[in-house]
Amino acid sequence: MKRSEPRTSGYAGIGVALAALITAVVTALSVFLTAAPQASAAALTEVTNFGTNPGGLRMYLYVPDRLASQPGVLVAMHGCNGWAPGFHQGTEFASLADQYGFIVIYPQANKSANGMSNCFDVWSNEALRHGGGSDPVSIVSMANYVLQRYNGDPQRVFATGFSSGAMETLNLLATYPDVFKAGAPFAGVPYGCLGPAGCGDKTPQQWGDLARNAYPGYTGPRPRVMAWHGTADSVLPYTMLQEEVDQWTDVHGLSQTPASTDSPQSGWTRRVFGSGQVEAYTIVGAGHNLPHAGMAAYAIRFFGLDGGSSTPTPGGPIKSVASGRCLDVPNAANADGTAVQLWDCNGQANQRWAATSAGELRVYGNKCLDAGGTGNGAVIQIYSCHGGANQRWRLNADGTITGVQSGLCLDAVGQGTANGTRLQLYTCHGGANQRWTRT
Repeated sequence: MKRSEPRTSGYAGIGVALAALITAVVTALSVFLTAAPQASAAALTEVTNFGTNPGGLRMYLYVPDRLASQPGVLVAMHGCNGWAPGFHQGTEFASLADQYGFIVIYPQANKSANGMSNCFDVWSNEALRHGGGSDPVSIVSMANYVLQRYNGDPQRVFATGFSSGAMETLNLLATYPDVFKAGAPFAGVPYGCLGPAGCGDKTPQQWGDLARNAYPGYTGPRPRVMAWHGTADSVLPYTMLQEEVDQWTDVHGLSQTPASTDSPQSGWTRRVFGSGQVEAYTIVGAGHNLPHAGMAAYAIRFFGLDGGSSTPTPGGPIKSVASGRCLDVPNAANADGTAVQLWDCNGQANQRWAATSAGELRVYGNKCLDAGGTGNGAVIQIYSCHGGANQRWRLNADGTITGVQSGLCLDAVGQGTANGTRLQLYTCHGGANQRWTRT
């Protein structure tokens, strides 16, 4: 199978580095092949006849004993020379599925590239476009099978993977943004890097155009991305992390300057872009062997899958003092980016908000009240919970609700009181349109 080589000397080593995966990835994957089995009665099973399978992939499935109602679905993909059962045993996704009640699909790749076996196809013309065929179509078939068989939630379908699996993660986000809502690539490269465009340095717009052109004419919401990379990765250069950031911030129309930077753990640097659409994790000293222990939990939280196993706290209404109307998700919508409003209180699920210990205000159990910016007039919307500061709120004794990131107040636009009045962030002034009661 042919692919063009990277076009600049700074990235010329990627082809050689990929060939080095024969030994490097085998070493990294030894962890995945020797880890202790999951302590659960649930077992990894192979599913055949799951639907259209042009890639000729095998499908392994992990369904926890305690499955959430309308569960989320996670596709977790191994690296080159790897095996789906080994990735199942050697990563924490299955144990997190036991805890939170989502389903994990482990595809088994079978392609060869640069002397390596069991790689996911991210280089062929078929794999690089929506509906083209090869591995992406097979994986979408697996996801659709699970959604139908287990009454899964189509708004909570996600992808993650290591190395080749990380590359396929971003490939799926570009080619099937209508299926996958977010992805967490561990030690990957941008979409299109191994295709004809090559891995050479590109502007954010050039990277973004590649991803947009994977599905011409698509105008819906784009998947969120949480990318991870070690600074000592000798197989795929750490510089690939910035190329991924450039690509997906451009896809989302965001600045390449992070909105916030912090260190969730020693040796980790997290950069958050926009209101959390893109996150980048730098792991100091890590090689080509991600995810490390504890990292999967961050990905599951980013996806919003950490609230799906047990019955969510029912919560209650948040009522405007000025109008007596409730904070409401219009038409009980579930899509990320839906702007909230005031509406007559009716006690339905789209008006029940649960405050969490993390400072979130959750609706439906997995969507957070989210500030779409940090200035006056920033839209208030729902978004899959990801732990960003724009999704954390302070419930103050005077009835105001302030954003942790901005310090501004939850405000009914124009001091409005009618049904359909939108909410925004605004400088706190103590008015009745900024005061709320919770029951």
